[in-house]
Amino acid sequence: MLDPAVLEFYDLYDEDSRLRTPAGQFEFARTLDILARHLPPPPARILDIGGATGPYSEALAAQGYETHLLDPIAHHIDVARSRTGIASATQGDARRLPWSGSQADAILLMGPLYHLADPAARQAALLEARRVLKRGGILAAAAIGRFTAFLDGLNRGFIDDPLFQPILLRTIDSGIHENDSGDPSYFTSAHYHLPEELRAEIQRGGFVNPTIFAVEGPAYIAPDLEARWRDPARRAFLLEVLRRLEREETLLGASQHLLAIARKP
Repeated sequence: MLDPAVLEFYDLYDEDSRLRTPAGQFEFARTLDILARHLPPPPARILDIGGATGPYSEALAAQGYETHLLDPIAHHIDVARSRTGIASATQGDARRLPWSGSQADAILLMGPLYHLADPAARQAALLEARRVLKRGGILAAAAIGRFTAFLDGLNRGFIDDPLFQPILLRTIDSGIHENDSGDPSYFTSAHYHLPEELRAEIQRGGFVNPTIFAVEGPAYIAPDLEARWRDPARRAFLLEVLRRLEREETLLGASQHLLAIARKP
């Protein structure tokens, strides 16, 4: 059973519209760019585990991939089934996958590693992903960076709210993000990773050669991000800079999202 706080959050939160905002489009474009350089070519079979309403499954299906989505939230599945090209969308748990072993060419874990706050639960999800991957298959696993609460709170003014401050300090100290404020702006139960922590977890899951990429880098806190994203020339240059910096170890901790790419031996 997923944490009830997470289920309640997504019952009320419009996840489907998030990636349509300028900030969401930025995250989406950067993630697809990294995936494009590491996924096997189509028509490879991709399992999108924790795929929410299916934006990545739909985009990859349009490129010729066979995409199958799994998510624990019922209304996410309803939206995913209305999208074009997704081969299947199933309600389920990343720790108990409904597929037999060694059948996927690639797996996306775009939510489980931060919504499973218990390390044993994250390990179970990684072991299940390894089980259903073919030998040599690719894992793409997303995480939220440890210092996102601080940087986002600083950027949006949350840092001055006495209700947010203890949430922030706990998150910085432990990576455990528990929103007991009653304000959904401060997200929900999650684990925020350090880059080396994410790398180690993936290796313990039986994957090799994990490489950690900064998805947004520090650019997501830019005060003019929306205007910059809407300008084609400025957007293109921003993406070029981020591609050059995406593996810089000294900047990984400043990214809102991290994306780990690894392989099943």
